[in-house]
Formats: sequence, structure tokens, C-alpha cells
Amino acid sequence: MTSEDSSMKEKITVFGSFVVDLMGRTPHLPVPGETVKGSLFKQGAGGKGFNQAIAAHKAGGDVAMATKLGRDTMAQVATDAMDLVGMPKDYLFYHPEAHTGIALIMVDENTSQNMIVIVPGACATITEQDIASVEERIKESAYLLLQLEVNQDANEKAAALARANGVKVIINTAPYQSVSDDFIKGAYLVTPNEVEAEGLTGVKVTDLASADKAAQVLFNKGVENVLITMGSQGVYLNTKGHSEIIPAYKVNAIDTTGAGDAFNGGLVAGLAEGKSLRDAAAFANAVAALSVQKLGTTPSMPTREEIDAFVKERA
Repeated sequence: MTSEDSSMKEKITVFGSFVVDLMGRTPHLPVPGETVKGSLFKQGAGGKGFNQAIAAHKAGGDVAMATKLGRDTMAQVATDAMDLVGMPKDYLFYHPEAHTGIALIMVDENTSQNMIVIVPGACATITEQDIASVEERIKESAYLLLQLEVNQDANEKAAALARANGVKVIINTAPYQSVSDDFIKGAYLVTPNEVEAEGLTGVKVTDLASADKAAQVLFNKGVENVLITMGSQGVYLNTKGHSEIIPAYKVNAIDTTGAGDAFNGGLVAGLAEGKSLRDAAAFANAVAALSVQKLGTTPSMPTREEIDAFVKERA
């Protein structure tokens, strides 16, 4: 870490999924019924929650990851990955029968586009007792980062607990599913992509004007701030009074898997060290840009030194 001392940073809790990524690269993505011979296979730690926690940790955040694993060999993929980067394992829950989650990922080696199937396993079985075991950490955190890959009743309980204790809730609405207005009401920030934003609001987001319309729908639902990732266009940010699209960095993408997770992890890390929303979003753009230049998800998350060097080079 090259910026502020970690003691100056506010605490982050990431509450979400862990899955083992099983990734194969192919000359093209198969159509239904087609078998394609792949060129590379990799297994590694993944899941939206876990990816975002690793990204935030490597970007310099004081991060606790809360997730649920099975009592199987796949669980060691999580603990080994946390050990590798020095992340504490205090808030891992275990299910005696359910398997650790897995994700089947196919990546087109020519376009870097991907197709993903997730089987959540244990991380879809988070209980009130599990949440109680992470309650004190959530209460002492400045930010709680959520996604939609665990059982939604657990997300709702964690969000309610955080809001009741003045913790800022950030909801990454991926993978998209319908959620109640009560769940997002009072959120400090929601971070959908264009497709998820349309699902949440009914507004097709293609540019600044349409993003403004979608943001207004979310404001009417009680959200404080809105951020919409818009792929190569960049990131739309609306802070109730000012909206803009922050341009994305132009890089040579090798693997876009996990780019959104890199962004969300970088975003919350930036916020936790005192950056404004706009500056945190620009910082997160750099984290995402670096991540797509490497293969995989958690292995592709950049270190703080890499992020700072990247931003300095393009200043």
C-alpha cells in the first residue's frame, strides 16, 4: 500500500458469495448443442462477493469478507486465496451438507466475452445465526457492500442491520434479480450496469439523458446516490444535483470476467479512505481497467502499487 496508513481507513464489510471459478477459454462460445474444444483451463477463487472483497483488500481497504462455504475440498480454495493476500478469515460460515458454490465460465479467447453459470451451493443458505456472528463487524463498519448472489432474505437482514446502525449500504445489483423497494430504500449507493438498471427502473440506459431518467426512478425509491457502469462508455454517477459519465480507461482487454467486481471493490476501498464518490469512481475505473488485462477473477485484481502507478502514468 502506498497511500494512507491502514489505520486511517474506515472498515468495510463485504457480505456475499464465494464460488470456485472453473474457467475454460475457447476459440468461440458454443451455441446450444455444440461442443467446442478449449485451449486453457483454470480453477480459482471467485463469486461476486469474494471477488469484490479481494479487490477492495488489494486496493488498500480494511476488509472483512462474510460468506458461507461447504465442508468440502472446494472450501480450501477460499481459505488459500485469503491466506495468499493476508485477508482475515473470521467471518466464514460453513454448511455441513451443502457444497461450496461453483461457477462454470467460458471465455472467448478472441473477443474476451464470457458466459457464466453459477451454482451458489452453501452461500445460498446463510441464516440469521450466521448474520448474528458478523453483526458486530457490520456495526463497526463504515460501509457494507452487498450483491445478489446469496439468499436474498440474508441480504435484506444484513442491509437492515447496517442501516439501523448508520452504516452506509452499497448494493451491487448483480446478478440481476427482482428485489423489493424496501431492500434498496435507504441505500447509500446502488451500482447496476445498464441491463440491471433497466430491470430496476424500466428505463433503457444508453446515454446520459436516459441514465438520468433511470436515476430519478431510483431516487424516488429512496436511494441516496446512483452509479451505473456503462461498459466502454465509462461510469455514470448521479449524486442528486450533479450527474456525469466518467470515461473508462482504454486498455487491451484479455478477460473481462470480474471487471464489475474489480470496479465495486475499488470503489468501496476508495470511499473508505475518504475519497469523494466521483474520485472513488475514477479510482475504481483504474482498478477495473487493470483487472481486464489479466486472466481470471481474484488473480486479476491489482495491488495498490499497480493502481497508483497506472493512474500516475495516465494523469
